[in-house]
Amino acid sequence: MRAVIADDNLLVRRGIAAVLREAGIEVAAEAGAPDELLEAIDTHEPDVAIVDIRMPPTHTDEGLRAARDIRERYPEMGIVILSEHVQADTATRVLAESPARLGYLLKQRVTDVDDFVSTLEHVARGGSALEPKVVSRLLSASQDGPLQALTPRELEVLQLVAEGRSNQAIADRLVITLRAVEKHVTSIFGKLRLSSTSEDHRRVLAVLTYLKD
Repeated sequence: MRAVIADDNLLVRRGIAAVLREAGIEVAAEAGAPDELLEAIDTHEPDVAIVDIRMPPTHTDEGLRAARDIRERYPEMGIVILSEHVQADTATRVLAESPARLGYLLKQRVTDVDDFVSTLEHVARGGSALEPKVVSRLLSASQDGPLQALTPRELEVLQLVAEGRSNQAIADRLVITLRAVEKHVTSIFGKLRLSSTSEDHRRVLAVLTYLKD
């Protein structure tokens, strides 16, 4: 897997690059500004772009806008947006637009190397991933809509699906069998009326339903 990293903080950028290289991921380029990022993307066409949400010159949403430009130019490229703080509205808006091959994580997640690399791989393969703290906030705020049909255990499973976890990872986290997870996921698909497409696509649609609730 090849990656391009964009963050205006040199230490953060170099730190992420070091973590990825140690994990065996090729870092094709680093960028400190949106224009540098887009140039690097055009030059290297990586499997995944890792983009800080706040970049020069105003440090508001330049990274987010650059991510949208990347998505328009390279719809098959994975994009993981990093944020210093939980911004639930931003996360849900971005993922609801087009959740496939897109992730939103807090920067502190990078320190869990195995988890971070797993998320990058999941997004690069076409999945979506959402910061667990954002998922928890959304879950606590969800009172109406299609999620009402889900059992407490199914909501737990859906929360982990939204975080980008595989069925095996969900089984390990909840200390249940893989078969039990598969049954819960199938039930979730049925209750959310997601039954006519591939499982990978249905997982994305389930996350989208979750975000829109």
